[in-house]
Amino acid sequence: MRILYAASEVVPFAKTGGLADVAGALPAALARSGHEVKVVMPRYASVDEKRWELRSRGGFTVRLAGKDYPFMLWAAGLPENPVEVLFLSHEGLFGRAGLYQEKGKDYPDNLERFAAFGRAVLEVPKRLNWPPDVLHGNDWQTALLFVYRRVFYLSDPLYRKTGALFTIHNLGYQGLSPGGEFGRLGLPAKYFTPDTLEFYGQVNPMKAGLLFADVLNTVSPTYSREIQTPEFGCGLEGVLQGRRSDLFGIVNGVDDREWDPSHDAHLPQTYDVRNLKGKRICKEALQKECRLPVKDVPLIGMITRLASQKGMDLVLEVLEELMQINLQLVVLGSGEPEIQQALKQAMRRHPEKLSVHLAFDEPLAHRIEAGSDLFLMPSRYEPCGLNQMYSLRYGTVPLVRKTGGLADTVVDATPSNLSEGKADGFVFEAANSHALLTTVRLALKLFREKDLWYRMMRAGMAADFSWDRSAREYEKLYRLAVEKARLSDGQAAGPAKPDKPGPA
Repeated sequence: MRILYAASEVVPFAKTGGLADVAGALPAALARSGHEVKVVMPRYASVDEKRWELRSRGGFTVRLAGKDYPFMLWAAGLPENPVEVLFLSHEGLFGRAGLYQEKGKDYPDNLERFAAFGRAVLEVPKRLNWPPDVLHGNDWQTALLFVYRRVFYLSDPLYRKTGALFTIHNLGYQGLSPGGEFGRLGLPAKYFTPDTLEFYGQVNPMKAGLLFADVLNTVSPTYSREIQTPEFGCGLEGVLQGRRSDLFGIVNGVDDREWDPSHDAHLPQTYDVRNLKGKRICKEALQKECRLPVKDVPLIGMITRLASQKGMDLVLEVLEELMQINLQLVVLGSGEPEIQQALKQAMRRHPEKLSVHLAFDEPLAHRIEAGSDLFLMPSRYEPCGLNQMYSLRYGTVPLVRKTGGLADTVVDATPSNLSEGKADGFVFEAANSHALLTTVRLALKLFREKDLWYRMMRAGMAADFSWDRSAREYEKLYRLAVEKARLSDGQAAGPAKPDKPGPA
């Protein structure tokens, strides 16, 4: 298949979150499976022409609401990666210091910026004479391309039988703008109603993807079901319920070349499932690096955004009780100032038990994954999550709340799962500190049963979270999207019934 993959950020060119990791890894996995993939993203000021050896592919202009937007198209490749990455440059829209914001404030013209980007994405295949089989957009920044396809390209032979897939990475970010900004989109007025892009008087770009793509998916099966409920639907649960037959969930993969304890250059000692001696060396080295006493006590790691969404309020509620237990806790991350301040104060009170690092430090993140015994992720919601999968791969037993991708990737240490050798972590359900503390105590009890603990470690290290596995599931959705597009091009009625990956 020919796949045009649109994203607002892509590793290694630009990143603010997990979307960039997915956009860098999934296309490469698809290409390894024999597909022809082109990735298209904005060319931000941080994308240096010389560093990435950008090649010009010409220019073109798109018009929205009576305004012309001239774009230049650039191309780059990566070593040992057959995917071509295309950049759409427009100095006025994307030649800025940030991707979406500066100094913590969103750019006020984000709607216009990514509307023009979405419109330009659809011109790229025409300029390259490269008709795609599939258009794949990600999150609200690319969602408008799906309504533009409907409005401007419905009869275009290049797109008539092109399938469209829209991936929701985090429904909490919808790109909302004041209703008065709708005129900038260059769309007929009928597209600003509650049944289309209007959302309580605001413009909601996310709805364009939810309503006008052929197939939808999220980054885990559980999250695809959760977002159809008022608790997690962010006001769009009704829209998603209406498209439940077209909504699927596929767990993200992990970069098993970057995150591999047997070849990780960031570790003082590598190890694998057959020989775990190196993990003890990693633990002792982490204790020294974090200025904690080197002793055989349970070491709990956390690498997280310091926010209530990540369950940090639950951790703070029981932190003093945790500090009374014979354990150590290492926290890496940044976020809400009040949480940062509370952790710093706690570290001053318990310097031999708590080590807090308020920064992003990729090498340290690898060493925390390798050196910890337990990894804590008490998220209130988590569309997919990556660190629990890194932890499993590194033989670090995750302790998570039962939500989103955490529920789909961690096998709870129930008596039956333990007896069958399936358990690889601990899962609690209620989003409260009592449930968290109770589960931590259970984990620490089992930590003392070394044979059982090693079986859990090995079960996690044997799990397959490769991008090649995820890519095979995306191939099924692409085939479904193409089939639906071709049915709608003719007179056929009724949804297709393919081999469904992770139904919602």
